Amino acid sequence: MLNKIISLMAECLEREPETIQASDLFRKYDEWDSLAYLSVIAQIDDDFGIVVPIEDFKACRTIQDLASYVDKHKA
Repeated sequence: MLNKIISLMAECLEREPETIQASDLFRKYDEWDSLAYLSVIAQIDDDFGIVVPIEDFKACRTIQDLASYVDKHKA
């Protein structure tokens, strides 16, 4: 799951996947903004069928947190 989330983030942020680590605080990326947020939650919904409530998304601080959340809630 982690590799899928890294790929998803790389696509949404227009970064190379190699520049993204599991421990990264993704909100610290220069590319992170409200459009990136919308892209990520939309892509998670499309790819995994999960609607992530804003409160849950805010609780995810790292790439690993997000991957664990998606893995736990995927259909």
